[in-house]
Amino acid sequence: MLQVKLESGHGCKTIFTDPKGITLLEMWIHLENLGFSKEQFYALKNGRTVEDDEQLLQGSLTILPKLVGGKGGFGSMLRAIGAQIEKTTNREACRDLSGRRLRDINEEKRLKAWMEKKDTRKEEAVERKKKKLERLCAEPRHEFKDKNYEHERSVLTDKIDDAVEKGFKMAKIIEETKQVAGASNAKKGVKRKTFLDDFDEDIDSDDLTSSDDDDDDKKNKLNKKPKTINNDKTDNSAGTSTESSSSDPENENIKMLTN
Repeated sequence: MLQVKLESGHGCKTIFTDPKGITLLEMWIHLENLGFSKEQFYALKNGRTVEDDEQLLQGSLTILPKLVGGKGGFGSMLRAIGAQIEKTTNREACRDLSGRRLRDINEEKRLKAWMEKKDTRKEEAVERKKKKLERLCAEPRHEFKDKNYEHERSVLTDKIDDAVEKGFKMAKIIEETKQVAGASNAKKGVKRKTFLDDFDEDIDSDDLTSSDDDDDDKKNKLNKKPKTINNDKTDNSAGTSTESSSSDPENENIKMLTN
């Protein structure tokens, strides 16, 4: 018996069964009568597609809807990404057809080449050493010969010694002159004591203080005279009217003195 099932997003559902068996073309005709289009679905049996003239006797036949493709446009993106990816040039980890690593094969080749050049390397080392010795033994290309320069160079050391000795001598002479000048200035600075110094010491300080006191008394007397005149003026104004009239000329004289 043949079972025809429809696979959808909601699950698998049996559409019909046929005990005798039919071809796929007859099954599509039956499905179109039920409302299913052959252009929108495809059939699978045991995970593989079925031809139209194939006879279906038993088992299960699954009808699946076709998926609509995308709009495309990813090719340019893939090409851009592929251009950004760096292609590796290191193939050392790869293997050849015999299973050997390419790294090991290349190392063997380099070792063979190094062993073959062993004798040539020794010869090159001997040649380099020979050329070096020849360069050392050869005379210098440029020779500087100047008799005046050599003479001045030999005399220059003697001149330097003489100049240094003269400098020390001059420094010693200058130091001695400074010491002599300092000693003479110290002698000039000492002041001799005369009889006038003794006479000044005999003068007593009491005489000087007494003279200062006399000058102060004279100044105080002169300052006190106007004050006594002003006191007389106040006494005369407190008297009788007759005495005030007779003393007016005296008051005028006092004012003039005070002014």
